Amino acid sequence: MNYPDEHARASRSADFRFYEELNDFLPEERRKVSFRQNFQGTPSVRDAIQAIGVPHGAIDLILVDGLSVDFSHRLQGGERVAVYPVFERLDISPATRLRAEPLRCSRFILDVHLGKLARYMRMLGFDTAYSNDWDDDTIIEISLEQKRIILTRDLGILKQRRVSHGYWVRCSEPLDQVQEVLNALDLSRQLRPFTRCLECNGDIHAVGKDEIRSHIARDIVDRFDAFWQCAECRKIYWQGSHYQRMQERIKCINRN
Repeated sequence: MNYPDEHARASRSADFRFYEELNDFLPEERRKVSFRQNFQGTPSVRDAIQAIGVPHGAIDLILVDGLSVDFSHRLQGGERVAVYPVFERLDISPATRLRAEPLRCSRFILDVHLGKLARYMRMLGFDTAYSNDWDDDTIIEISLEQKRIILTRDLGILKQRRVSHGYWVRCSEPLDQVQEVLNALDLSRQLRPFTRCLECNGDIHAVGKDEIRSHIARDIVDRFDAFWQCAECRKIYWQGSHYQRMQERIKCINRN
């Protein structure tokens, strides 16, 4: 005769509804609708959400039966769970935010797949950390230490428990990626073009000809009057043909 296992975890369920861009992580039939999710025992709401396939790093507000909860909240079964994306542009207090505060001074760190996006972000004036030899652990550590938003094409990094701020970049083309990030995080008012070094992310400042005369070709010194230099790597910039091309790209981005 078989007896029930006293320690077996009960099978339960809750109704989930995900909002806005969080639906991108779901199969078609679960997007923008309420659906029932089964689970065993009393998992944390974080574990239940990640089992569904949505990374916690993209979430900023969870309501369980209308009340805001944190990631550690335990599900008992029968709840209605509403999950909202990162509110970088909104103040949602006094609800229980799942991170301290939105990063009003937007700073970024990008994964190895987003090198061209990193250059565009720097061109627009955003503090953007990037190296093509950083692994996921290094990116997360820098993100936490320097309070940077992780931009990534890899969902796996956003599912790691330590991640606080992150955004999954959907587009594959660099110019489309720039527009996507600007729109998703409402960054259009923070643009400060040509204030960051494209190579190292350092601040750029104006310099006189005499300061840089010995570091660049004489014909460049003779042809141009205004020069800028990176405070970190000392790279020198001037408004040549490359500058005109970048201006056109910025106009294209702003038009969208």
